[in-house]
Amino acid sequence: MENKHPLLLEIEKGESKNLEFKVQLPTSKEWVKSIISFANSAGGKLVIGVSDNRTLIGLQHFDLFELMDKISSTMHELVAPTLLPNIYIENINGIELLVIEVQRGALLPYYLKSKGKELGCYQRIGATNRVVSQAQVIELERQRNHISFDSLINYEVDLSTLDLTPLQQRFAAHDKPLTPEKLLSLKLVKNDNNTLYPTHGLLILLGFYEHVEIKCSRFKGNTMSIFLDKKEYTGDLFQQIENAELFIKNHLHLRAEVLGLQRTDTFEIPFPAIREALLNAVMHRDYSNFGRDIKIGIYDDIVNIVSPGGLPHGLTMHDALKGRSEIRNTVIARVFKELDLVEQWGSGIQRIKEYCTKANTGLPVFSESGDFIDWEFPRKTHHSNEVLAINDGINDGINDGINDGINDGINDGINDGINDGINHQTAIPKNIQPLLTCIKQAPSLSTKVFAKQLDLGTATVERHIKWLKDHKVIKRIGSKKDGYWQVLNNEK
Repeated sequence: MENKHPLLLEIEKGESKNLEFKVQLPTSKEWVKSIISFANSAGGKLVIGVSDNRTLIGLQHFDLFELMDKISSTMHELVAPTLLPNIYIENINGIELLVIEVQRGALLPYYLKSKGKELGCYQRIGATNRVVSQAQVIELERQRNHISFDSLINYEVDLSTLDLTPLQQRFAAHDKPLTPEKLLSLKLVKNDNNTLYPTHGLLILLGFYEHVEIKCSRFKGNTMSIFLDKKEYTGDLFQQIENAELFIKNHLHLRAEVLGLQRTDTFEIPFPAIREALLNAVMHRDYSNFGRDIKIGIYDDIVNIVSPGGLPHGLTMHDALKGRSEIRNTVIARVFKELDLVEQWGSGIQRIKEYCTKANTGLPVFSESGDFIDWEFPRKTHHSNEVLAINDGINDGINDGINDGINDGINDGINDGINDGINHQTAIPKNIQPLLTCIKQAPSLSTKVFAKQLDLGTATVERHIKWLKDHKVIKRIGSKKDGYWQVLNNEK
């Protein structure tokens, strides 16, 4: 098999966060914005001599060396700080292409001199170049100085007004008292002019800011048209995570395996994988943008976790999938590590895939969509009707058994649920047969009398009657007071 040129493989994938191509160098110098965007993001290549449909055109009628000199002088003239891209020629199957390649810059942010830093700064979002807001310019400057947003002081909040109890309780549960010295060492507070101030990291962990929340939704079908359930969780980050986990669990199917009277339940998606993705979303999201939050959408076909902020600090999707780690929120990450919520840096994506592979549930899709990180976990939809009926019957039986536990005992409920589930399709469950016999012998007796005869709780008898009615084994003739039960001929 012929090995394709590496650049050709990139071109065949189309334009992206790290690649753009032009048929020829535009005279408008718009191409400079692409180079600036690459330098302010994750680096990239501008390839000259390729059409929009990815066809290699080449630059046969141009003096390539003169063109290279022109590019260098234009960059020096238009861009600040000084940016020195790597300009070279690639020959693919006899077709010459010109490549302008730039790495992520060390002197962030880069911008057009004519427009200034406030209006002429660009970043690469997907396959487009976007003007950077003032807040994003400040974030780029922080990145240049290796300062994270969550490590900065918030001078407007008085430390004495904050309730640190949620954080103290979490540390106490790990036998780690949250002393003033610990607060300082974790950069949850900082000393300025002999006064302690909270950092953004502490305020984020406590859920002090309005945008620090997780919005969870269960939708009907595979679109966002109809809500079935919706919750918005605020408060400290740890409680938000626990509430979000509970919400997801409540809307996932359980796969039940019954051996005798023993029942083992597993979620349709391995929950450690979902929890890992949720922790990553909370730990790595962009908290400097006060207009966005984490969103969890549960559809019939997927569980979707979306976190604001693309891959941090110029990290590419290729790098992330390889296990390279870049920490956007150093304070939050340090606390999560201290509380054993993180095993080791850069291993999260791999662990998620390993969980799903081991459970044979289908690999999730991890992507960077615009300025968001997106996880999509496929839900299993190939269960047969019979399996679903058994699981539904088991779940219904257990839930009813728990509700009737005072009268009937939880064990009766579990047994009823198992039998209901297994026999849900056609046959009369064995535990309902005695009631059916009583109805045949005395169809006009009341539910309470049946319950007394069978030594069962009234609620259990009512549930069994409902099963018989739903499966068209019996039907009521006349009123509830003066009527009677008629046994049909389709029971088995």
